[in-house]
Amino acid sequence: MPDQKKSPLAIRLFALAALFGVIVGAAAVYVKETGSGNAIGPGDGAAPQTAQGGSCPQAKQKIASLTPFMKGQVAAMTPAADPRPIGGLDFKGPDGKPLTLAAFAGKTILVNLWATWCVPCREEMPALNGLQKALGGDRFEVVAVNIDTGDDDKPKAFLDEIGVRELRYYRDASMGVFNALKKEGLAFGLPATVLLDEKGCLIGSMNGPAAWESEDAKRLIEQALGSMAGS
Repeated sequence: MPDQKKSPLAIRLFALAALFGVIVGAAAVYVKETGSGNAIGPGDGAAPQTAQGGSCPQAKQKIASLTPFMKGQVAAMTPAADPRPIGGLDFKGPDGKPLTLAAFAGKTILVNLWATWCVPCREEMPALNGLQKALGGDRFEVVAVNIDTGDDDKPKAFLDEIGVRELRYYRDASMGVFNALKKEGLAFGLPATVLLDEKGCLIGSMNGPAAWESEDAKRLIEQALGSMAGS
């Protein structure tokens, strides 16, 4: 079959993802921890924390079925070697009230951490918006969590400026969600993304941007949703 034509956005995200990979390899990608100003690199901080083996036994079969779909525009998605619940992902919802992952029980979610000062994140937001528009609903949601410090004015103004209308506004000014993923060995910089199944178990993770509105991304999510019926 002939190669699908890539959109300008997909081409830009592919270039950014490639650049991100080079920078991570050089340990130069960083996110400043709240109040510290210290750089966070791939080798810094605590060792990854994992739940006891067998905490998500049903997820292993699902991961096996999804792995062949982690290709093309979403080739940077890594299948979870240790499927497990991820704790510490607490943030605020659109109404400003605290949320935990328990609020998404029964729904497959793609959790993405982003900030307005992160250039790849800014490029990626329209693609995430497109994925939510295409597949979002009762069974799936893109949960894009902004981690800018300060108030809501800047991130909200940015989303309004670029026309992101499909994504609900989630926020964590404390950066606790980033630090939680970092401790799990899942976040080295921004953007950072994790795919969790309907039971809250980790099934895949990615560092760097992706063309989430692409057919590759849609097929990956559709496979995750399709496998729910047999889980």
